[in-house]
Amino acid sequence: MAGRNVRNTRIASRAVRAAAAAACATLVLAACGSTKDSVSSGSGGTGKVGVILPLLTSPFWQSYNDYVPKMAKSEGVDALKTVNSNSDPSQQITDINNQLNQGVKGLVVAPLDSAAIAAGLDQAERKGVPVVAVDVAPEKGKVAMVVRANNVAYGEKACEYLGKQIPSGKVVQIMGDLASVNGRERSEAFRTCVQKNYPKLKVLEIPAKWESDTAASKLDTLLNANPDIKGIYMQAGGVYLAPTLQTLKSKGMLKKTGQAGHITIVSNDGIPQEFDAIRKGEIDATVSQPADAYAKYGMYYIKAAMQGKTFKTGPTDHDSEIVKLPSGILEDQLPAPLVTKDNVDDPKLWGNTVK
Repeated sequence: MAGRNVRNTRIASRAVRAAAAAACATLVLAACGSTKDSVSSGSGGTGKVGVILPLLTSPFWQSYNDYVPKMAKSEGVDALKTVNSNSDPSQQITDINNQLNQGVKGLVVAPLDSAAIAAGLDQAERKGVPVVAVDVAPEKGKVAMVVRANNVAYGEKACEYLGKQIPSGKVVQIMGDLASVNGRERSEAFRTCVQKNYPKLKVLEIPAKWESDTAASKLDTLLNANPDIKGIYMQAGGVYLAPTLQTLKSKGMLKKTGQAGHITIVSNDGIPQEFDAIRKGEIDATVSQPADAYAKYGMYYIKAAMQGKTFKTGPTDHDSEIVKLPSGILEDQLPAPLVTKDNVDDPKLWGNTVK
């Protein structure tokens, strides 16, 4: 009996060990599956990608919109037809939710409002859909990468150009929407640079919210009270160029470069219309914001995010630098050169490639 009990005990022990091993194997497989799922939460690089625009009333965003399908194809991204939020931050959140409900596996969004966009980013995160932000950095929320140029440099470049051309007097900056980090950074950088380096210049400001009509109306009023304006900094040529030139022309104040009374004008965007205005001597310079590269690297980073890839700070292989923002978000700061009459015909500038 004792021998049989020992034998039975050994058999039972082996059964327990086998069951334990099987349970362990099951746990290991389950763990491996969980890890795999977390890595491929963005669909492993495949699936539809939604692309949401802030507006289409600006030639800059029209050009970006044209570049999107071309760059999506070159980067191997299956991008849906772009969606236009029409300058409405609330509509942009609705657009994001609509795209998520359509089952997109990635989103490329150009935020209208740096704070309000967080609601849309939270929705995407809950559904495990990675997001790349283009042109504007969110104040909070999860994004895989921000594709953007250094907007502080925009304001500083405009300040330096105007400061070297104008010894003293009044200059105007037509600002963007201060709910956007772009508008805030350009405005503060310009203002600070002038105060520090060109104290003989007096800055007058027009908050125009990226709106053409607002810019025209407020500039008209300001010029009535200050006909001795010597310089203008437009934070977005796409929406401010035409109304600014028309307002100056209606007042007989649009003088070409070299003529007495010429108002020195610096812009931002790098659209073909700005280049033509530089050639005509109507404006003096612009900072070329890379619409083509925004589309290209928006697609590049969303595909990488869908594949579970991550990036570190430092120089890139495309003449830019990835930096960490105060929020902890990574931003790829693309080159944005100053364009003047000396280099306006450079064929490498995207504004010279648009037909």
